[in-house]
Amino acid sequence: MDNTQDLLAQARAAFAAAGHTIENVRRDFPEWHRGRPHYALWALDVDTAPVRHAMQAAGAHLDGLLLDGYRRQAHITLALCGFPCDTPQHADDFSPATLARQLDALEASGIGTFALHIGRLASFTSAPFLAVHDVDSGIARLRRALTGSAAEPGGTYTPHVTVGLYAGAWPTVEVLPRLDAFEAGQPLRCTIDSVSLMRYAAPDIGGPLETISRFRFGHGSG
Repeated sequence: MDNTQDLLAQARAAFAAAGHTIENVRRDFPEWHRGRPHYALWALDVDTAPVRHAMQAAGAHLDGLLLDGYRRQAHITLALCGFPCDTPQHADDFSPATLARQLDALEASGIGTFALHIGRLASFTSAPFLAVHDVDSGIARLRRALTGSAAEPGGTYTPHVTVGLYAGAWPTVEVLPRLDAFEAGQPLRCTIDSVSLMRYAAPDIGGPLETISRFRFGHGSG
């Protein structure tokens, strides 16, 4: 069941109630990464020409509000993994054993190719995004396999394609009308036949993603 409208309503209410967007700053975050070079996540690769065009159009529509230099490709985050390492020392380390359990769960899920739709412009307090409609419940099934009953950090999971990061603490009452004025056109249909394990350089806010491995439905990882 696609509950996107409910999730978007919750996100909008939270955005309005926040009063201001979160200002993102381009700097290293050693207190977070502790010298660990990469952060990993499971995501859907939706970096197609139509989605890139929609992201670029949304970014241009919000000109003046976003941090320069956002280079992350179009993707839909499914589950945050942590910092890959052979021997975990911190709570947010990502071990080979955890990866093996996730791969087993993906294999056992039996999930096949599914569709999703990417639509209108909405926002979290830190970042605007294009809404994702899980019309075939494929995202929900993948998340059950990858995360089980684990709670989502930061609140309710809302599938989305991030457009960029806010560069200032802008009043949300002024940003909302700009979001609503964006002409998204017809929803973009994406056919999903795999899920990707990706990583990015931890010190580079908004830096590009690198695909480590791809799990193709019915074929496993490779």
